[in-house]
Amino acid sequence: MAIRECKIFLHNPIYPFCMLVFPLMVIFFFTSMLQDGQPLEMPVGVVDLDNTSTTRNITRRLDAFQTSHVVAHYPSVSEARSAIQNNEIYGFLYIPEGTTRDLLGGRQPRISYYYSMTTVAAGSLIYRDLKTIATLGAAGVGQATMRARGMTNSQIATFLQPIKIDLHQLSNATTDYNVYLSTFMVPGIIMLFIFLITTYAIGTELKFNHSKELVAMGGDNIAVSLIGKLLPHTLIWLTLAFAYSYYVFGVLQFPHPGGTAMIVLMNCLMVFSAQGFGIFAFGLMPSLRMSMSVSSLWAVLSFSMAGAAFPVMAMDGPLQSLAWLFPLRHYWMFYQTCVFNGFGILDAWWHVSALVFFMLLPIMVVKKIKNAMLNYVYIP
Repeated sequence: MAIRECKIFLHNPIYPFCMLVFPLMVIFFFTSMLQDGQPLEMPVGVVDLDNTSTTRNITRRLDAFQTSHVVAHYPSVSEARSAIQNNEIYGFLYIPEGTTRDLLGGRQPRISYYYSMTTVAAGSLIYRDLKTIATLGAAGVGQATMRARGMTNSQIATFLQPIKIDLHQLSNATTDYNVYLSTFMVPGIIMLFIFLITTYAIGTELKFNHSKELVAMGGDNIAVSLIGKLLPHTLIWLTLAFAYSYYVFGVLQFPHPGGTAMIVLMNCLMVFSAQGFGIFAFGLMPSLRMSMSVSSLWAVLSFSMAGAAFPVMAMDGPLQSLAWLFPLRHYWMFYQTCVFNGFGILDAWWHVSALVFFMLLPIMVVKKIKNAMLNYVYIP
């Protein structure tokens, strides 16, 4: 049966494209797109109505930030706002006339900054830079004034920053977006392909009227038939998953304090649980069209319900319960618990159990699949 399936691979281009070409394209697309770790040199603007050496120094400091690049100076706020709306810049700094005079006179000028949150990552990083430069600008003038009054550097530092923050980011210390997103998006897309190809492979047996032949080759045992048919699929998916892990953890050096054994277990759970769900989807609705529709819908919803983009604990109660029904959610929790943070498997045993449950889901529908293979007539 496995040899028979390999022959089907050779005559149907859908299999090599969806199991090799497209997944490899996804892997290299995401990892290369985010290879710098964070978005760099994002365009920002400045509206400097004061135009003094002090405000020009503030502009130069803003341009010196790694994530921001001053690309234009605008004569008015309305023109800078139009530039944001036209996607020419992500934000701008507004320095009103008289800012330097008020700073030197001990008064409190107001510097404004505007940024777009249409893109969350870009907006958050631009906000950080604009807020920092506004604080540093006032601190620079204050430092010069206090030094002129004879205060020491220690006294100035204590006055400007009464509480010093000692920041230590765990695991992803450099806030590398590649480490964060590629380890979530790429496995999620691979699982989507597994869902679809599994249901497609079983459904085409009915479509091309080969289902009775498949059952007969398995000795009238539908479990043997499914295992034999999907064995080449499993080997290909495991090879792809291990190649992806070697690339990101071995070549790109993504952090993985959990070790190799956890990575191997994670990949096996991902492939087997995704295949189990695909078989279950077909058994639930023994129709090629309907089972592939359910699989694609479930895979797409997984990206929202996994908790990587928006934390599950912040969702409404019903959605938190619904999140347990998505294999990607449990894969993501196992990855960040046991691989990314290096905790033991007992700390993620609920999620391991859930993935094993998805692996065993076909047991509930094997009789229905056998009945469909022997008696159903394919309806386009």
